[in-house]
Amino acid sequence: MHIPADDETLKTMLESANLPALLPAIVQLTGDRSLLSRFDPPSSPMMGAVDGDFSPADQAAIRELAFDALKAYRDGDGTLPDLPSDEMLVEMMNWCAGEPLPPEYVPLAIEEAALAEPDPRHFEWDEKPAESTLADFRVVVIGAGFGGVCAGIRLGQAGIPYTIIEKNDSVGGTWHENSYPDLRVDVPNHFYSYSFAHNPDWSDYFSRRDELKAYIERIARDHGVDGRVRFGTEVVRAEYDAASSSWKVRVRGADGREEVLEANVVISAVGMLNRPQYPDIPGIDSFAGPCFHSSRWQHDLDLTGKRVGVIGTGASAMQFVPRVAEKASELVVFQRAAHWASFNASYRATIAGGFKWCLRHIPYYHSWYRFLLFWAGSDRAYPVFRIDPDWHDLDRSTGMANDLFRQAAEAYIAEQLGGDEELMAKCIPDYPPLGKRPLMDNGWYETLRRDNVELVTEGIKEITPSGVATKDGRTHEFDVLILATGYHAGKFLWPMEIVGKDGVVLHDRWEGGENPRAYLGITMPDFPNLFCLYGPNTNPVVGSVIYMLECQTSYIMGCLKAMLENGHQSIDCRAEAHDAYNERLDAEMEHMVWRHPRVHSYYNNASGRVITNVPWTMLDYWKMTREPDLADYDVE
Repeated sequence: MHIPADDETLKTMLESANLPALLPAIVQLTGDRSLLSRFDPPSSPMMGAVDGDFSPADQAAIRELAFDALKAYRDGDGTLPDLPSDEMLVEMMNWCAGEPLPPEYVPLAIEEAALAEPDPRHFEWDEKPAESTLADFRVVVIGAGFGGVCAGIRLGQAGIPYTIIEKNDSVGGTWHENSYPDLRVDVPNHFYSYSFAHNPDWSDYFSRRDELKAYIERIARDHGVDGRVRFGTEVVRAEYDAASSSWKVRVRGADGREEVLEANVVISAVGMLNRPQYPDIPGIDSFAGPCFHSSRWQHDLDLTGKRVGVIGTGASAMQFVPRVAEKASELVVFQRAAHWASFNASYRATIAGGFKWCLRHIPYYHSWYRFLLFWAGSDRAYPVFRIDPDWHDLDRSTGMANDLFRQAAEAYIAEQLGGDEELMAKCIPDYPPLGKRPLMDNGWYETLRRDNVELVTEGIKEITPSGVATKDGRTHEFDVLILATGYHAGKFLWPMEIVGKDGVVLHDRWEGGENPRAYLGITMPDFPNLFCLYGPNTNPVVGSVIYMLECQTSYIMGCLKAMLENGHQSIDCRAEAHDAYNERLDAEMEHMVWRHPRVHSYYNNASGRVITNVPWTMLDYWKMTREPDLADYDVE
């Protein structure tokens, strides 16, 4: 790694560096662990606040040390030191985190932040099969979002032929399909990215859609994945053929023509947030003006001066409504239920050029910054989601940590709404925080105070050709109607028809699709050689979904490795393993805030069972998916 800067430029760039990440990077560069003892550790990070709390004198001293070390490295022969010992890495992580890491988290943190090697999850054979064996083994991956691209990268590393079927004309998944104004990720993007593909050039701490889409396009291109994608093609049906231990995958092209592909293995990477859900409201088709779902945004429609109605107040609305309000003459938002939203100072902040320079050019710095984000946004926050059965006020919150979150959120909402009692009554939810998807305030509360904006909480009676009639007898007239009503998140592998052994239909096994279950969220009995990415109960409690996808991909590759190295034709999850796992999952779910009696969301099916989220910690799931236990499977 080259340091392309003279002394003055280097000093300038270091002014933008994150100091809790900078010092361990310099310790690793110099091998001088005594530097850590010269400074008190930074304050423990929480929810992405990772800047530490150093005195001005310590800030200056850390930057001076970094300048001296980087200058010496720049002017030297460019040789990087050997990897630190495990003991030294632990000392550095403890300092960086501002608290001792529990020992069980150490290997996970090293892996996730790539502190010891660039790609510790790189696929490696123990005994590589013959090239002819690999050439005859074919995999079909459904979907080219973050999950499908990750699977393609690992399959490519293994030398296993694969084809990705993608219904759209580009990779990106939900980041391709959604393009509404100010769409952005709500996890810091230096963590919401592949562990093996750091990106030092993000423009924002929470990246907008276009940059996220460009990122996955670049990664797919760099790893040769895009050349293995059949775009504009959709899977209609997949049926397992026991005689050949293979899947017959029926696909339909954009021209309507169908063909059948044969695959030894099918990996579903279709995700949850890719099929828009339209509201079941009388008269929905009668509206005379433009009416569209937020995931199908009409960019050629100018909203300037228009009377706009928005149905829904979830994550999408919270992002685009402030931008629409800037253009519309009148904006009415129809709310069925209030959502908790928190504040993050970095959410709408852009990244300084010096910060990006540090990420790109300072050895080890990017990994240490990712480690900080990982630790701040991972299992440290897990207690906030747990129900304490002894808590004195379970109507309000689920425990001390959850109540502290509520107090902070209520105070923030009150401040943003200027103490407006009427608006506060509408905006403060009647259920504990984090019972539904946690949201980031994108100027939502400020927008609700605008003169041209109204928040309506009365139920909708019907939609008319001219607008929306509510149950209180009012009629709101609009030029444009936008439906921010979410997705069919609970309908996994839908609308495809998946047929397993003995003609078992997955949709039927899942009780009409309403009660999906899978072992680890990945495999199902009677569906050999079929694996899911982002399947049932794999939406994480904390952290990043990309983390979960990498865990699942590693597990799936472990299954393929076992098959090919041992000459197995099929691998089928045992019913006993599947049922025992789901019993444990459901029991643990009873301790999570999503099962609070006042919480109703897309996380739950009609009977109240949580079908999207996983109740485990990040560490728990990582341990579960490190490698498959073949005792959980019937192999032939």
